[in-house]
Amino acid sequence: MNVQASQFIPTNGRGAFRSGADFLANLASTPRSVFVDGERVSDPSEHPAFREAARQIAGLYDFAFAPENLDIMTYVEPETGWRALRCFQIPKTHADLAAKRVAAEKWAEQTFGLMGRTPDHVANFFTGYAAKPSVFAKSGPQYAERVVNFYKHLRDNHLYVAYAIVPPQIDRSKSASKQSEPDLYAGVVREVDGGIIVKGGQQLATGGVFADYLHISSIHPLQPGDEAYAISVAIPMSAPGLKLYSRRAFAQQATNAFDYPLSSRFDETDSFVVLDDVFVPWEHVFIYRDIELCRDQWWKTPSHTYGNHQAQARFATKLRFLLGMAKKMNEATGNDSAPPVMVQMGELAALASIVEGMHQAQEALATFDDEGVLWPSKSMLYAVMALQGEINPRMIDIVRELTGAAMISLPSSVKDFDNPEAAEDIARFYRSSNMSARDRVALMRLAWDFIGTEFGNRHQQYEKFYGGASFIVKMNMFRAYDFKRAGALVDRALTLPPVEGA
Repeated sequence: MNVQASQFIPTNGRGAFRSGADFLANLASTPRSVFVDGERVSDPSEHPAFREAARQIAGLYDFAFAPENLDIMTYVEPETGWRALRCFQIPKTHADLAAKRVAAEKWAEQTFGLMGRTPDHVANFFTGYAAKPSVFAKSGPQYAERVVNFYKHLRDNHLYVAYAIVPPQIDRSKSASKQSEPDLYAGVVREVDGGIIVKGGQQLATGGVFADYLHISSIHPLQPGDEAYAISVAIPMSAPGLKLYSRRAFAQQATNAFDYPLSSRFDETDSFVVLDDVFVPWEHVFIYRDIELCRDQWWKTPSHTYGNHQAQARFATKLRFLLGMAKKMNEATGNDSAPPVMVQMGELAALASIVEGMHQAQEALATFDDEGVLWPSKSMLYAVMALQGEINPRMIDIVRELTGAAMISLPSSVKDFDNPEAAEDIARFYRSSNMSARDRVALMRLAWDFIGTEFGNRHQQYEKFYGGASFIVKMNMFRAYDFKRAGALVDRALTLPPVEGA
């Protein structure tokens, strides 16, 4: 346990809540190595590349622990009698799973679905691990004990864990152990007193800049000989040798919040991880040199389904936001009731409703395994995930068609409103029948930031690969679908009795 996290240990018999101020104070006081624009950043809470996103995350904690939201965003953990964030709840009933969805939606609404790795995402993966300690126990009882204890540490202290679980794109034609250097992929290089040393690179630690811990493992298939890379560990962000290389920080490029209302606030950042001889104590080692368990942590526990159940709540919220923008833009131009526009809006609504309906179907069709653990429906989850990379760009293209030139014929910046001559023309020609010029420009800037800016285009790429490469997600769907039932229908059709006279 790092010193900074200890301030959140429950001490009052009910569980001490983590406020937004607590989160920001911890972020400021926990030194870390983040590199952006050639600069090493130790405190993301005040750096212009990360400051506003950090404040958005702080707002999530304040929202969750506000008295009026407690029953939605938290639950009383039977083991402790304390309140914990709903994302850490191991669902015992279908109603519990639905409650987790509602909490995920409420948090997603605070960021309009634009922050994909909020503290409830990886938390759900560890909740899935803790629901099935028997899977980890196959490698030894100590591994099950460690993963459950770490889950409880996260749960009871309301902590934020991010992950990096994909190897670098150096030479994907070769397995981890056959790369040109043995420590290009994240893996264990040696054992030392009290733990192990890990070294190598890993991607893509979205939100890692703000997290308390980083989970390092591999979701890519490993081959015999790759045992050194078959690990699952948790590393505090202050660990010596842990470095994050942030991609371009869109918030830093946003000149003002009027012209870039989303880029300036909701860039959670993606980071490449470099592990330079990082020490991990044994208590934070959940898988060690076990290829089978490294695979099974995702598929033989409900971790992948819990984590992506949360992710689909965020995606559904984001699509709802997109629909709301499109509707307001149509209303501003006066074509909201035009039949061709209604048809396109109907298609948008249909696509968004498919995502929302499939999300709820994961709960309605959730099943219990032989240990009594509730799993969201895999077929419903992977069906919508398999189509996510096609649904999102289709909806974006429809909105582009609806807006025409409106998003690219805007004034150059908010400063044009300060020029008397320009302001007079803007007020006359940029207004609509029901909106002032400034309000209409603000709406179009919002839409352009969602669709056309670097921030917006990152989101399109992100949604395409959110659940992994499309072939991986479709393989998951192939494994989840009940082909036996489908085939039985064909078998019955092939054995129909003869038709008299035919």
